[in-house]
Amino acid sequence: MIKNKTFITDDFLLENKFAQRLYYDYASEMPIIDYHCHLPPDEIANNRQFENLTKIWNDGDHYKWRAMRTFGIDEKYITGNAPDKEKFLEWGKAVPYTLRNPLYHWTHLELKRYFDIDLLLNADTASDIYEEATAKLQTSEYSCQSLIKKMNVEVICTTEDPIDSLDHHVKIKNSDFNTTVSTAFRPDKAIVISNDTYLEYLEKLSAVSNVNIDSYKSLCDALSVRLDYFAENGCTLSDHGLSYVPFRAFTDAEIENIFQKRKEKKQLSLEEDEKFQTAILLFLCEQYHSRGWIQQFHLGALRNNNARMTRILGPDTGWDSIGDYSQARTLSSFLNALDSKDKLTKTILYNLNPSDNEVLATMIGNYNDGKVKGKMQFGSGWWFMDQKDGMTRQLNALSNMGLISCFIGMLTDSRSFLSYPRHEYFRRIVCNLFGQEMQRGELPQDFELVAQIIQDISYNNAKEYFKF
Repeated sequence: MIKNKTFITDDFLLENKFAQRLYYDYASEMPIIDYHCHLPPDEIANNRQFENLTKIWNDGDHYKWRAMRTFGIDEKYITGNAPDKEKFLEWGKAVPYTLRNPLYHWTHLELKRYFDIDLLLNADTASDIYEEATAKLQTSEYSCQSLIKKMNVEVICTTEDPIDSLDHHVKIKNSDFNTTVSTAFRPDKAIVISNDTYLEYLEKLSAVSNVNIDSYKSLCDALSVRLDYFAENGCTLSDHGLSYVPFRAFTDAEIENIFQKRKEKKQLSLEEDEKFQTAILLFLCEQYHSRGWIQQFHLGALRNNNARMTRILGPDTGWDSIGDYSQARTLSSFLNALDSKDKLTKTILYNLNPSDNEVLATMIGNYNDGKVKGKMQFGSGWWFMDQKDGMTRQLNALSNMGLISCFIGMLTDSRSFLSYPRHEYFRRIVCNLFGQEMQRGELPQDFELVAQIIQDISYNNAKEYFKF
């Protein structure tokens, strides 16, 4: 294929000599610690070889799906049963019209970094790009494990439910694959008691834990069994995807009554729902502290908005958006309840609504106690904020309200094996941010000082914080 030079040049996003030096000499070669993602561990364990470009690039990618729907592409080419190449050709038609959406940047970064394809993807080039990339995917250099190695990924932390067997993680650990693949404990299905499938989930949790869950206490016992199991298999992190962190005062008797009421399939009030969530979250977070784990909270998503399409396609198919929940008061009360017992472990707070950036950036400062560097973290911009403007706003809020020098940096939060150039994207943005201020005289032109912070944000801080 004839190579055409695209806008993804060596100096992409690097606007001056300071930014360029910071990136080339200090950030670009740092290994990647992807401390939160949703990569399928079975595909890593079995070193999956993808059949074609659609399978690895479009399947499961709700970012692309939303763009294609907006462009007027029929669902059969998105999640439907159209042939894989036809699906990709439809995506190719849409790509030029994603200008100024991060998809345009990601698409061409990924084509260049993984497949050495410099062409702009459009209706005219889509077929050739599909054939060239698909041919490469058939070689051993493009298996899942090879793609991870190609991007210099040192650590991957996937996300699993308490009922997961972790068999795939064990298989990876016992293999000769050098990248560390760990897991994060995500017990949301045991927390959100109002979910329609809650009682069905309890049956599964009961079976895997060998605990008869007939009370709130036995639910806690079952979760403790699974916490121990995850810890035995190397887990040191938890994760929660919540609209907001609730906090309501409760008594033990109230929580038991709420649990029994749900077991009897009776409707719960919002107050009862939030009391139960408060109780079980406090229990879990104290458990994390006792084990020396790190806890993560992804806050602010409004999920499954389109009821009709969610019924047809299921959750996580592109019908989510940013929510406008009140975060500060209950989050502070919750963290304070843990801190008052000296049971607040290392915590990462991720925010989806940019209007709450300063709220979370200042919240973490309330609970840093000097015991651990950067104990409380305002996490990287995620989901809809995982783009140039969103990352910059998060970086600026953290810089203004806290210490950017202690920041643990980027993660992919992705299900795609082609998502690792997002770390490069992030590092270029960070280097450009610092480089611009060095040029303007707002920061000293001291590369020893600034470069150390760039490398810390890119890799060193995460290495120290997580201790994988």
